[in-house]
Amino acid sequence: MTTSPGPSAGASTCPSCGTELAPALLACPACGRLVHAERLKTLAATAERQVQAGDLSAGLAAWREALDLLPPTSRQHATVAATVLNLSKQVDGDSSGTTGHSRQGRKAAQGAAGIGVVAALLGKAKLLILGLTKASTFLSMLAFAGVYWTLWGWKFGVGMAVSIYIHEMGHVFALQRYGIKASPPMFIPGFGAVVRLKQYPADPREDARVGLAGPLWGLGAAAAAYGVYYLTSAPIWAALAQLGAFINLFNLIPVWQLDGARGFHALSRTQRWLVVAVIAVMWVVTSESLLVILLLTAAYAAWRSRSDGEGDATALWQFAGLVSVLSLMTRIPVPGGALR
Repeated sequence: MTTSPGPSAGASTCPSCGTELAPALLACPACGRLVHAERLKTLAATAERQVQAGDLSAGLAAWREALDLLPPTSRQHATVAATVLNLSKQVDGDSSGTTGHSRQGRKAAQGAAGIGVVAALLGKAKLLILGLTKASTFLSMLAFAGVYWTLWGWKFGVGMAVSIYIHEMGHVFALQRYGIKASPPMFIPGFGAVVRLKQYPADPREDARVGLAGPLWGLGAAAAAYGVYYLTSAPIWAALAQLGAFINLFNLIPVWQLDGARGFHALSRTQRWLVVAVIAVMWVVTSESLLVILLLTAAYAAWRSRSDGEGDATALWQFAGLVSVLSLMTRIPVPGGALR
């Protein structure tokens, strides 16, 4: 028995002209009607409602989802992309511009800022805990820790896994802040961990914030380990602090998909050479051999840069600060027997 071929799997028809639509199409090739018109209206309403409620990140997430459903060459795509970029800058505080003029107003602002800091810290702790509820993250993290457990003991294996996990959750935090979809962290024994982006950052500034968030959180983890070592004198914590600093410094190499490449993406040629200068100074100060690789790759990236535009001052200070502090932390003395 034979049957006539019917519509391809997932195919639909345009409600305006009846043309059969392939699953990947975003607009009808005959009449130009947007395939996801109704969904786009819902997303636009959701985004506007979230922004009006003050949740810029949720608004960004809705607008980015709408962007994925629009043909890249359409006028609507350009309009939504501009909206995403504007909201992203608002998330960074670029468009706030509000100042308090009275003493009472300043006190109120300071109090609100203090509450905001506490809320932010609690939110980050909640994010770290919730991240472990993802099966792929938790199970791959266990496998990762197990490899180093067999080599250097359970304390080092678990400590190293937690350090890298915090680094990766820094990326996750930044991605959620900008409403960018991404996969949960996935650990790869012998390599590290990765977070796969499912959407593109709106501009180099946003890309740099996402990239450098990992080393910034990683620096926090290394500093916390050193703080515990300072209080307890337990050698394992010195080892974890030093290794954490080294790993995060390595991630600042501006090549391939490393975080340093994302950070350099937002820097002008002048700013890149300033970072090169900072790296050179820290190499003289610390004699850390990893800085030689960082210096050469950063100098090459600066030399290749064709534009000396405005650049991003925040990315510059974050990059330079990370290089400086992490370089010093790689010199933390580790007592003998730290891994036993």
